[in-house]
Amino acid sequence: METENLARALAEHPFCKDMRPDDIEFLSGCAKNARFAEGEFLAREGDAADTLLLLRKGNVALEVHVPGRGDRQLETVGPGEVLGWSALFPPHTWHLDLRALTPCLVFAIDGVCLRKKVEGDHSFGYLVTRLLLMRVHARLERARLAQLDLLAAENS
Repeated sequence: METENLARALAEHPFCKDMRPDDIEFLSGCAKNARFAEGEFLAREGDAADTLLLLRKGNVALEVHVPGRGDRQLETVGPGEVLGWSALFPPHTWHLDLRALTPCLVFAIDGVCLRKKVEGDHSFGYLVTRLLLMRVHARLERARLAQLDLLAAENS
């Protein structure tokens, strides 16, 4: 069985599509593959966010615990998504639960390693920050549209 070249596989992930090969190679020094079974938590709200996750295969539920109402699913994400940008930003804690809805394969980027590379190479740091900000913006837009849908349903 042939071993997968991590940098080559990373280059195929949508998060890395605008990266140069040397940036991908640099990032791959912090990366490993990880698998999660259906129903397994990739992360739990309040735990240390020490990993940036690039979803390769599978679907993940983003969930939050609502006191008195239980767990609520906010969104479902699939391949190509980026999860865990809190690994880069203090206080480095998860703000949601991430639960595998199907078996998942991810690139797990070590947060400490990534922070060192981002802080040590400002060009690389700018690139990663810009790419993450684009992802955050898209997620916020989806959340805003979901809120509008809820308001419309309440008013109908």
